[in-house]
Formats: sequence, C-alpha cells, structure tokens
Amino acid sequence: MAFFQTLKFLIFLRLLFLNHALANGITFDIVSLGAKPDGKTDASFVLQTAWTKACGSSTPATIYVPNGTFYVKSGSFNGPCKNNAITISIDGTLVASSDMTVLANTKAWIWFKNVNGLSISGGVLDGQGTDLWNCKHSKKSCPDGVTNLQLSNAQNVIISGLSSVNSQMYNFVVNDCQNVKMQGLKVSDPGNSPNTDGIHVVQSSDVTILNSNIATGDDCISIASGASNLWIEGITCGPGHGISIGSLGKEVEENGVKNVTVTSSTLTGTQNGVRIKTWGRPSNGFARDIHFKHIIMNNVNNPIVIDQNYCPHQQNCPGKGSGVKVSEVTYEDIKGTSATEIAINFDCSPTNPCTRLSLKDIKLTYGNQIAQASCKNAQGSASDVVKPSSCLV
Repeated sequence: MAFFQTLKFLIFLRLLFLNHALANGITFDIVSLGAKPDGKTDASFVLQTAWTKACGSSTPATIYVPNGTFYVKSGSFNGPCKNNAITISIDGTLVASSDMTVLANTKAWIWFKNVNGLSISGGVLDGQGTDLWNCKHSKKSCPDGVTNLQLSNAQNVIISGLSSVNSQMYNFVVNDCQNVKMQGLKVSDPGNSPNTDGIHVVQSSDVTILNSNIATGDDCISIASGASNLWIEGITCGPGHGISIGSLGKEVEENGVKNVTVTSSTLTGTQNGVRIKTWGRPSNGFARDIHFKHIIMNNVNNPIVIDQNYCPHQQNCPGKGSGVKVSEVTYEDIKGTSATEIAINFDCSPTNPCTRLSLKDIKLTYGNQIAQASCKNAQGSASDVVKPSSCLV
C-alpha cells in the first residue's frame, strides 16, 4: 500500500511539471518586476503583481523568486484563476517582519485562497517568530501569531522542497482543501517555541505528506476535525510533541476524522509519539479507521497514547466524559525506546470507551527493561509479540 501511495504521488508530480513544460507558459521573475533581494525593501506589492499576472493568464504561468533575501510584509493570493497550472519556484528566502505587531490582525503571513492547480517548490520561508515566542514565554499580552503558509479552499496543490523556519505559530496549514501533496518539506523551529505545529490539516481530504523533516515546539503534524483520507509517510519528527490526531471535541457539533495512515516514520526525543487527543466534554465527533505502523520511537516520553481527558486550564470540562468516539485504531510494528515507564497509555472516555483497538508487533523498552501499559475504558485485541503486554480487554 505504501509503495502504491508513493508511486501515485510521484506520477502526479511528474505529470504536473510535464504539463507545465509542454505548455511553454510565461514566467514572471520578481526581480525583473522590481523586487530587491536586500531583505529590507518590501516585495509584497511585486509578488501581488506577479500573482495577478499569473492568475490572469489563460496559459500556465510561473512566478520565479531567484536567489537572495526578500522582505515580504504579507501576501494574500486569491483565486479562482484563469488557468489551473501556476508554479511558484523559489530559489531564495522570503522573510517576514521581526516586529510581531505587523501581522497581528491576520491569520497567515503567506496565504493562498480559492486556487486550483498550484505548485510551490524550493526556497525558504522565514517567519521571524522569536519576538512573539519571547512575549508568550513572558506571559505578557501578545498577538496570537500567524501561520507561515496557509492553503484555504484549495484543490490539486503540490508543495515540494520548501523550508519553513521561525514561524510565529503554525508552519503550514491545510484548511478546507482537497488533493494536496506535500513532499520533502523541512520545518525548523526551536523545541520551546509555542504553538508552532509543523503541518496542521483541518477540514481537508486526500492529503499526502511524504519524506519531511520536522523540528518544532508543538505537534510535528496535527490532524483536526473534518480531516479524511490522509497518507503520512517518511516523517522525521523531533523535537516536538509528536504526530497527533486532535484535539477533537472542542465543539458539541463537530466533524470527525477518518481514514488516516501514518507509516515508516521516526520520532526522536518528542513529548509524544502517535497520539489521539480529545476534549473531556460532550461532542458528536469521532476518530476512526486510523493506522499507525512501521514507526521507530527514540527516547519518546509517551510513544503510544490516547488522551480523552484533555482539559486545558481545567475550564468547562472537569469530570465530564468525552463524547468523541474513538474506534478502529491499529498500531503495528512500533519499536524503540520510551523515556517514561508507561509506553502505552490508553486513557479513554468513561462514557464512550475506545473500541476495536489493535496492537500487533510492538516492542517498546524503558531503560533496560520492558515498559508498561495502562488502559482505561479501552477495548481491543493484541497479536504477535506485544511488549509491553497488552492491557486491552
């Protein structure tokens, strides 16, 4: 299955770039349009001009960002466009303002909306988030922060070889999108940078994330309500909080998460490994048909965890059972070391127990001994070698 998913992505990638090459589309070089690679002169207007030209073209178009550092105050690039083959090719670095107030009234620094057939490749996005992180650490009144790059209501998008560093908040957000392919991404944020999820997927379907290296202060990949048909493979995660589904169930009426596979990945020194997290309060949400397999844990605090009692600040949820239904979750070929004694922790809802959990070929150690497992309201089965011994009923 993993081979065919990867092959499908590579064929899709090849066909997209082949279509661009055969179409002999026009290229808009932002330096030729007036942008200065000095890291100081705002290139926002030039980028917007290039986008307007590319979006308005009836034939495929490329926006080219050459080597150099380009200051971009903000960029919002809207469709629909006249063609479904726009490429943004980046050899240089786009850098945000170091003043955290500049983007205080928006959600994303670089934002693509209502586009179909977009390809972004190479280059670096530097969000300059240090001042905002320091503000949050000092517990002052601070802006929420912005995402480095967000896709909203987009279809048939490829992002490849792009690096995101120092994002104020999330690095990449995929929101209300279909058929998004992300490959060879690199995220680099300090381990203590707050809320800097690597890739956040919400209300989106058919999202593929391959062969990416993510170091961050929050979840390497977070999967939120309404996400379905996700294939995640070849992820190197750490530092960070692991690969998480959730948190789910914040709202009473909420779309669920289904058909998610995370495979062939390595997590090192993370707070969690593979996690499902839900609020401890009523909701009609769900997480089902989830598969974690072929994963290596290196000194991970909580390698396998379901937490259905999430209640930050102990407000509006203490003592309430989570309404989110967790079912059909498989863990297969997960091996390595736990930094804590409890390597498998299923803390499920007392009102909606986890059902049809499956453990197969698990070997997790703590120090020089087999780790422990803890189960609350968790039902399922174990097969092949499972260490620590299964506590599922």
